[in-house]
Amino acid sequence: MKLYRKPELSKKKVIILLTVIILLAIFCFYQNKHLTVSEYTFPTYKLSTDENSLRIVQISDLHNAKFGKNNSRLIEKISANSPDIIVITGDIVDSNHTNIDTAVDLCTQAAKIAPCYYVTGNHETWLTNSDKTKLFDGIKSAGVHILNDESITLNEDVVLTGLDDSSLYNGTLAALSHDIPEDKLHIVLAHEPQYLEEEYVLSSPDLIITGHAHGGQVRLPFIGGLVAPDQGFFPEYTSGEYNALSSSADGTELKTTMYVSRGLGNSVIPLRVFNYPEINVLNIQKEN
Repeated sequence: MKLYRKPELSKKKVIILLTVIILLAIFCFYQNKHLTVSEYTFPTYKLSTDENSLRIVQISDLHNAKFGKNNSRLIEKISANSPDIIVITGDIVDSNHTNIDTAVDLCTQAAKIAPCYYVTGNHETWLTNSDKTKLFDGIKSAGVHILNDESITLNEDVVLTGLDDSSLYNGTLAALSHDIPEDKLHIVLAHEPQYLEEEYVLSSPDLIITGHAHGGQVRLPFIGGLVAPDQGFFPEYTSGEYNALSSSADGTELKTTMYVSRGLGNSVIPLRVFNYPEINVLNIQKEN
């Protein structure tokens, strides 16, 4: 009786297989650690002078990610873009593998560059009470302003509103917007973008800055993002600029612009593909 041995992989095939694995690992690492900057310009007639222009750097959805030791590469990118203010639009931690020290350290470094304003994301709302206390106390101690359903005046022309993640769809923005004069530029920080048409635009803010969608996680040519939290497959709002229209009491057509950051880190889905982590830079300029 003749015995047959299972053929062994040749040395050449092993080398090819290992090479493919190494290349895939490098590709995945680069896709998830290559930090990019997306810059937008928002011209508005509501600025009375050029001096009231703002350069805003947005950080979103860090999810405990690190870019260099102590996030040195991220801090360098932020500093190099010379922000007037820095906005942090939620999910700075991840509720599944929480690292509060990483979040607070980033806030401490960012606050040395420019005034920082922060709103919560869904992952902050999912933290235990003790972790929430530790995180929020740390953020405040770092010198970051937590905007919890409140508005503040940045200069004579600009009002900034920050929404808690539990207040995105319950009329809170409408209540906060009620006393803001129409001639003021109204900027809103809100973690999740999917409420643009059904909630945000009803209050007619000029500009909304959001994240949450992670750029659709995997970005496909001619299609865009593949899947996003709370939007499912082929989501509508994943990256860049979106516009919606509303009407004032006298029938004047009003436009609301929303910017969505692809964010920095990952959560349930651990990998990005063709979807580099990003910070957004928004130039708010006087329209001539």
